[in-house]
This record gives sequence, structure tokens and C-alpha cells, in this order.
Amino acid sequence: MSDPPRKETDVARRIRAAGLARGRAPVDIAQEIYEQCGPLFGTSRVKAHRLAHGVALSDIVAQVKALYEVDGKPPPRLGETLLSAYESGYKRPGPEYLHYLCAVYRVEPDALDYQSPCICGRGHAGRPAAGGVPKPRPPERGTVTGPDALVGAIVPRSDTRPRATVNDPRGPDRADGPLNIDVGEEDIVLRRTLLQLLAGAGVALDGQFLGAVDNLRRKMDDTLVGATVSPTMLDQWEETTYGYGRQYQATPSLRMLCDVLLDFSEVRRMCDKRQPIELQERLCRIAAQLSGLSGLIMINLGDHRLARSFFRTARTAADETGDRQLRAWVTVRESLVPMYYGDPREALHLARKAQDLAGRTPSVAAAMAPAVEARALGMLALRGRSDAAPSARRALVRGRSVFDQLSKTDTGDLVYGFTDRQMAFYEGDTFTSLGDHKHGDEVLSHALTLYSPTDRVDLTLVRLDRAMCKLHAGHPDAALAAGQEAIHDLPPDHRSDILVHRARQIGVAVAAKHGEISGLKEFNENLAGPWVTSPAQERPSVPPAEQV
Repeated sequence: MSDPPRKETDVARRIRAAGLARGRAPVDIAQEIYEQCGPLFGTSRVKAHRLAHGVALSDIVAQVKALYEVDGKPPPRLGETLLSAYESGYKRPGPEYLHYLCAVYRVEPDALDYQSPCICGRGHAGRPAAGGVPKPRPPERGTVTGPDALVGAIVPRSDTRPRATVNDPRGPDRADGPLNIDVGEEDIVLRRTLLQLLAGAGVALDGQFLGAVDNLRRKMDDTLVGATVSPTMLDQWEETTYGYGRQYQATPSLRMLCDVLLDFSEVRRMCDKRQPIELQERLCRIAAQLSGLSGLIMINLGDHRLARSFFRTARTAADETGDRQLRAWVTVRESLVPMYYGDPREALHLARKAQDLAGRTPSVAAAMAPAVEARALGMLALRGRSDAAPSARRALVRGRSVFDQLSKTDTGDLVYGFTDRQMAFYEGDTFTSLGDHKHGDEVLSHALTLYSPTDRVDLTLVRLDRAMCKLHAGHPDAALAAGQEAIHDLPPDHRSDILVHRARQIGVAVAAKHGEISGLKEFNENLAGPWVTSPAQERPSVPPAEQV
């Protein structure tokens, strides 16, 4: 005997098929779907009616729009996201949308679990269509008739899509319907993951989630070349985008990714059409910043392939703005991918490319790029490149010189700026790689005093660098203890791949210098826990002598 269906749609499909075979009405089938799927999947009554008719969200949206058109009304802003919110119980339809949903499903509001009466004042059960619709003409050949005539019929979508205009101050309320109905499974996957995180459930990065993330990024690539938005709306999005810079270190990476990508999805929908140049530039800037931030989060989560893809999308968006400083910021942030998961030579190349883009004007990228260059050169010096050490020290001097000219705004943001604590961290990391562990430990100790307890990513990286200093000073046991303590002091949902990966490098370096010493096996076992990482991510094989 085959296993029972495990998905809501499979259960509903089986119930619907059995009901139709027995000649049951859709309203009765919906009731049975609600009774069986509700306890298992949390299926609402309004969703049960859609499943009873065997149609998709887009079909219901199209039919509601068709009824609006028949009634001589302008197209509604109802989209798949808003309809999905009704079905999930996040939002309740207003009187007008409730009227048309009742008309589509031919039921009364209470059948959809809404107790208020319909605004039309007339019953919908058994009516041919919504109020105001003329009597139907005799069906044409091939037309579906009977109880499923309205819901089961294919109604073309209207090509007229409501857009926010320059004078339309509608803000990007995520709960409202999108500006069009181009909503895919990505939004559903992200919202489901976010709800699971909010409920405290453990969430692993699986293929479905990462596929949704990459599909969303690809859609942004497709629509960047392709809505007119209001300045007020863009003001709100810019404020939201910079707000993420303040939350970046304090919020668990997976939770932050869900929030950022849901906003990223809304911005992508606003890019659906070309717009006036001044608004287009601002919107592309937001897209570049959100895509770059998504790339940073993917670095933390350990998926460097997706990280690179997001930075590529960010470059595409930044190119649309013509802003060299933004392009430089994207490039220098992208250099962190090979810095942590690849070849320091590539990180060095990207850092120098970012400096070329930044030019001579003091900016975030102009200060950060030499610091990244110094870290990459320090890693190369550790691998035996003789000319790397003096070049790294000169790069630090250049970076510090530009950093001292930055404004407080530029030095106050951990994502879109370059802070004093980040500069100190980069300097300490470089000195540690160059073998100057005493100076490195002093600078890193100073950096620790600058970070707040909520700056978890960089704060932990600093502590891991200090553990490496202890190793270079000839204290492998102390290095292992410090590295393990840095990870275990983190809440479980903050133990992202980049931090655990960095901690494991300490164990590799200890084994390379001192062999299988006492405590190394326990260290590796303690770092083999179920961290929040990407699935089966292949890491580049790096010889022990080349570890940072």
C-alpha cells in the first residue's frame, strides 16, 4: 500500500477527486478538506474552498479581476501575495474583496470563516456571479457549466496592472498586495521560514530554500532592465535598507536573510517597468545595497556560490546608477568571499579593483579596500610570499589615512560604512597573519572594547583572531580553549558557518604546528555540532601550512 500523502495539496487533491466522483458540491468538498487538512496543515476555510475547486492563487486573482471588469470598476490591487495572506490568516479581506471572493466561490462570508454580512445584502450561494453581473448567455461550445462554471473556467488575466505613480504615496507595506501579481514560490518559502524562525523552530538550509533565494536573485537580474514609484515610497525603502545595517550584526543570519529578501522581492516588483531617471537611480541603488547585503549574509551562512551571485546582481544594479562609489562598495564587499572561502590572491585583486573605482575621493570603499588588501597580503605572507609583508604594512597605512578623513556617517554603519572597530579588527588580523602576534593581540584587544555585545559576527571573529595570536605565541592549548569558548558563547542561531569555519581553522593550524596534541580531538568534536550552515557545502582544500 502506498504511503499517505504528506503535502496539503496532495491530501486536498485526493479529497476533491473522491468528492467529484460521488457528485458532491464544491462547498461540501471544501468542508471536508478543512476538516482533514486543518488539523494537519493549518488549512483555513477560505483556502479549503480554493483547493476544493482545484485552482491556483493566480486563477482566483484573475477571476476577481474579471468580475471587477464586468462590473465596470478599475482593476483591483488584489494579488497572489494578498490572497495568500487571507488564506494564511495574516490579513482579513475588506468588505469589497470579501464580496468578490464570495461571488467567486458562490458561498456566504461565514463559509469562508468571516462572520460579517456581505455588503451586497444578497446571498451568493447558487447565484450565477457577483452582484451587477448580467445573466449569462448560453454557453459556447467547450465552455464549462454547472457548479464549477465560474471557478473552474479559465479567465484571462487583465493586462492592465495598477502601478504606484510619482504622485502616489503608497508605501511598501509588505502585507498589502504587490503592485502586480508576479509573486512566486520564493515569497512563500521565505515567509514560511521566517514564521518557523519566529516560532523558535530549528531551520536547516535545504535545497528548496536556497533555490528560492537564487530564483529571487535571478528575477531581480531579469527586471533590472525592465514601474514608476513615488519619492515617498523610495524614502521609506532607503530608511529600511539602512536600518538593516544597524541590525546586521545583532540578528541571526538566517532570520536577517528572510527579512532582507522579502524586501528585496518587493523592490524587484517595483522594478517591473522603467521609470523616470531620478527615481530609477534611487531604486537601483536600493537594489544594489539589498543584494550586496544578501551576499554578505550568504558569506556568513557559508554558501559562497550564492554570495558571488548576489554580488554579481549588486554590480548590475550599481552599474545602472553610474555611481562609482557604490560600485566600489559592492566590489570591496565581494572581496570578502575569497578572503574567507577562496584564494587571497583573488581577494587582493578585487580590493585593488575597488580602490581604482573609488579613486582619490575619501569614501567607505577607499578606506576599506586597502584594509582588505592588507589582510589578503598578510595571508599570502603566511603562505611564504616574501614581498607581501611590507606591502601589507603600507596598505594599512593607506587605509588608516583615508579612514581618518571619513565622516561620522561613514564610520557609523557596519554594512554600508566602515567603522573604527572594523578598521581595528582588520589591522589586528593583518598583524596576526604577519607573525607580529604581540602587536596583533594589542590591536585586537582594543577592537574588542569598541564592539558592542550585539555585534556578534565581528566580535567573534576578533576573539578567534586572538586565539590565533595565542597559537603564534606558542600556546596551542590556550588557542584551542579560546576558540572553543568564542563559539560556545554565541547563541545557537548565531553560530553561522563563517564563524565555525574560522574556528575550525584554528584546529587545523594547531595540528600543522604541533601535531595531534591533547585537547585537539575534543576541540574538533565540540565544533562538529549542528550549526546553522548550508547543506553539504564543499570547501576548498587548503593545506595546513596555508591556513590563516
